[in-house]
This record gives sequence, C-alpha cells and structure tokens, in this order.
Amino acid sequence: MEDVIEQLRELNEPVPVPLELPDEDLLVEIEEQLLINLPFELREFLLKVSDVVYGSLEPVTASDPQSHTYLPEVAAVAWDQGVPRDLVPLCQAGRDYYVVDIEGQVLLWSGDSGDLSDESWDSVWHWVKDVWLENRGA
Repeated sequence: MEDVIEQLRELNEPVPVPLELPDEDLLVEIEEQLLINLPFELREFLLKVSDVVYGSLEPVTASDPQSHTYLPEVAAVAWDQGVPRDLVPLCQAGRDYYVVDIEGQVLLWSGDSGDLSDESWDSVWHWVKDVWLENRGA
C-alpha cells in the first residue's frame, strides 16, 4: 500500500484548484449521508490519496460537495442506475462503475448489462495499481 501511495504522489498532476484530503469526521458525515459504512480500504484511500489527480480515471473524493467526483453524489447516481445498494462506488468509467464491497474487494459493474462483470480486484490498492495507474488515457 505504501508503495502505491508513494507512486500516486509522484504522478499527481498539478491542477488550478487542488483537492483537499478529508478527515475522519468528514467521512463519518458521508457515511451518515449514504447510510452505509465505508469499507476500511476505501476509507484509507479517501484519507490518504483522494486528492491525487492522474490520468483519465477520476476516483471518488470526499472533501468538496461541488465536485463531480463527490462520493455521495456519485453513489446516488450509481445506485439510481442499478448498482446494488451494498456496493460503494470507487470510480465511474463511462457507464460502468468500479465498486467496493464490504470486504474491500473491488468489482466492475457494467452499465450496459446492468450487472457485475467477472472482473475483480482483491482490494482498493490492487485496483489502484492495476487499473488507475495503468489507465493513463487521454
């Protein structure tokens, strides 16, 4: 995990208005809004690297309610589109969502089929390494 965090920090792209990292109190407020506990690794991700901007994928954030990546908004849209309510969105990719289950496993929900695909990653950090860091995109 520390290696992945270090790599993300090195790749962080400068932006005009940098994102801020949330604190524990803010995550508790978000859990209350969502009516769901955030999986441990998703909490760690939000606390440690949700301010990183890299490539074309934009994982959820927790500090700016006006951001299009603000977790409660992304979750509301994802759940409205059919993502199961017990899964927390990690990242929207077109019509698809990378989601985290309560055990911390990351799954891919397909907007085309309206169901989970066979793709999965053991943890948020595996997803960061295998998908986010590899998906430089446009």
